Amino acid sequence: MPLSSKLPHIGTTIFTVMSRMAAEEGAINLSQGYPGFGADPLLLDLVGKYTREGYNQYAPMAGIPQLRKVLAEKTKLTQGYFPDPELEVTIVSGATEAIFSAVTAIVRSGDEVLVLEPAYDSYEPAITLNGGTPVYVPLRASDFSVDWEKVSAAISSKTRAILVNSPHNPSGYVWTEGDLEQLAALVRNRDIYVVSDEVYEHITFDGIRHISLGAHPELKSKTFVCGSFGKTFHVTGWKIGYCIAPENLTAEFRKVHQYVTFSTVTPIQYALAEYLIHPDRYLSIPGFYERKRDVFVKGLEKTGLHFSPSQGSFFQLASYGHLSQVSDRVLAERMTRELKVACIPTSVFYSDKRDDKIIRFCFAKEEAELQEALRRLGGLGSIL
Repeated sequence: MPLSSKLPHIGTTIFTVMSRMAAEEGAINLSQGYPGFGADPLLLDLVGKYTREGYNQYAPMAGIPQLRKVLAEKTKLTQGYFPDPELEVTIVSGATEAIFSAVTAIVRSGDEVLVLEPAYDSYEPAITLNGGTPVYVPLRASDFSVDWEKVSAAISSKTRAILVNSPHNPSGYVWTEGDLEQLAALVRNRDIYVVSDEVYEHITFDGIRHISLGAHPELKSKTFVCGSFGKTFHVTGWKIGYCIAPENLTAEFRKVHQYVTFSTVTPIQYALAEYLIHPDRYLSIPGFYERKRDVFVKGLEKTGLHFSPSQGSFFQLASYGHLSQVSDRVLAERMTRELKVACIPTSVFYSDKRDDKIIRFCFAKEEAELQEALRRLGGLGSIL
C-alpha cells in the first residue's frame, strides 16, 4: 500500500545539502548556522559534573525548576519583565520544537498563518502538518524590514497566527519598537496569536538592542517567545531551548510538548541553571560576535560583493547581481567546488524560490578560518 506523504514538496534541507557538499569538497563551511568553535570549558565541566553526580533520569516535563527560575531572572534583567517560572516558562528540546509545539497548540484545519519571508524553513512544515495554510508576506527588499501595509492586507477572517523572527535569519534585521507597535495594532481586538522566533536574542550589534515581543504590554498576552540556549552558548548540538508564554497559552503548549519530547536532557539543564547565575556569561555575547562580524565584513569589502553590515544573528547577506546573473544555487555550488567556501543561496528562504542574487554567509567561526575564507573569496570574479 503506497504511503501518501504529508509533506510531498519537502526534500532534504539546503543546510544539509551544502554542509555535505562542503565536507566532500574540503571547503570552509560558512553555510549551515552553527559555530565553528567550542563552548566555555566551565559549561562543559558543569555538564560532566551533573552527569557524574547521577542527574541522568527524566527531568520534569516543563524543565527543572532551577533553570526555569534563572531563565525568568535573565528575562527580567534583559527584557524588563519576569515570567512566572512555574506557569509561563517551559524548557524544550530546541527552538524548532518550541515553534512546532506552539503552532500545534493554536493552529487548526483551515486556519491561516502569516509568514514573513525570507523565512527559516521549519515554519511552513509546522503549519502544514497542523492543517493550516501559510500566507507569505515579503519583507522589504531594500533592508528586510517589515512592510506593515502588506501584513495588514494579508490578514483575513481565517488568520490564526503570525510567525515572526528577530533578529532575523537570514538578513540580520532587528525589529524596532515601532515594529512591535505596528504588530500590536494589527492583532488588537483580533483572535490572532504570535509565534516569535528569538533564537538570536543575544547576538545584536552596533548598540542595537533586541526587544522581545514578551516585553510588550499588549503582545505579551498573545505571544509564544521561542528561544535557544544552543545558539547563545555555541552548543547547537545540545538542542535545548525554551518557550515563554502567558499561563493560558503555556498550558496548551505543554499539552503538545509532553507528547513531542516530554522532557529535555537532564544534566544539561542543571549545568545551564548553574552557568546562567552569572549574567556576564550572556551579556558578553553581543561584543563577542560583533568582533567576528567586523572581521568578516571588512574582508568582504574587497570581494566586489554588495552588502550592508548585519544588525544581528551570525549571518551576513551579500548580493552579486551587479556582477553576474547566474542563479544563487548554481553560484553557491560553484563557490563550494572551486573556491572551497560554502554559503547558502537565499532563494531557499522564499516559498516561490525567488532569486534576488543574494547569498548568506555564517561568520560564527574562528578568526583564522574567516580570514582564510575571505582570502579564497578574493577569487570570486574568476568563477562568475
